[in-house]
Amino acid sequence: MEHYQLGRSTLRVSPIGLGCWQFSRGEGLAGRYWASLPQETVREIVRVSLDGGVNWFDTAEVYGNGASERSLAQALGELGVDRSRYVIADKWFPAFRFAGSVLRTFPAREEALGGRSIDLHQIHQPFSLSSVERQAAAMAQLHRDGRIGAVGVSNFNEKRMRAAHARLAADGIPLATNQMHYSLMHRAIERNGVLDAAKELGISIIAYSPLAQGILTGKYHGEVDIRRSPGPRKLMKQFRPGGLDATRPLIDLLRRIGETHSATPAQIALAWTVQRHGTCVVAIPGASSVSQATSNAEALRVRLSESELEELAVAGAEAEARL
Repeated sequence: MEHYQLGRSTLRVSPIGLGCWQFSRGEGLAGRYWASLPQETVREIVRVSLDGGVNWFDTAEVYGNGASERSLAQALGELGVDRSRYVIADKWFPAFRFAGSVLRTFPAREEALGGRSIDLHQIHQPFSLSSVERQAAAMAQLHRDGRIGAVGVSNFNEKRMRAAHARLAADGIPLATNQMHYSLMHRAIERNGVLDAAKELGISIIAYSPLAQGILTGKYHGEVDIRRSPGPRKLMKQFRPGGLDATRPLIDLLRRIGETHSATPAQIALAWTVQRHGTCVVAIPGASSVSQATSNAEALRVRLSESELEELAVAGAEAEARL
């Protein structure tokens, strides 16, 4: 199976990883977004992901105040997975903190992960009380000390991403990744300079919400009545009747191309995300069930043609414009 290099780091990952926000056990402000998953379900999600070719997991301090990290670590421990088989990406939460918090809180991240090393450590948001340069310098210290394998950022615009890249480069360390909202129908990074700058600087984009909160699965266009679904989705614009109508042509296209590849709309949407820009973009769909995790992993086997990639790109942009 093809692996992508994360930026100019030494890390190589499957084009599709597993986002672990859902492992938050319903704890903390961010964790309450999802229902608490039984640990047995978490373990099976991790197992089928690994068995399907997924080799990396993205978690964060703020996901349940460490609950996601602990759930992931427990699952990996219960499965007895050799450490060489997977990559762990974690994130420091900067809100109301200075850059010194990066170093002070790092031992808690290691402890939550059961002593496992962090391969990619990321600045989760661009609103620390310290400058980008000071945050990057703290991350560089962790890297120089051999405590992390690579440095990333998340939700950084082009200016902040360039600033982080420049500060790390002064220490001879590449900025490996920028984690951004990106999918077939959320294409802002194509217009605001982030994607072009990432390609220029050799930075990988980690696409979060690559299925647009589930709208690109197609299940809300007939199979599932959104009005009866739990959680906040029913309040979002794309899930209201007008939004479903606006995205229906895209879903129809995903289904048609999916039939050609014996794949679901979700798998086609994921394949587009990680193939449209060569090896520059990887994706971290979440999974709150074993079937979702299996579906995500099976998307690794879909290979879209250039004409399919372009047709989907146009249809996705049109759906975004209609919304």
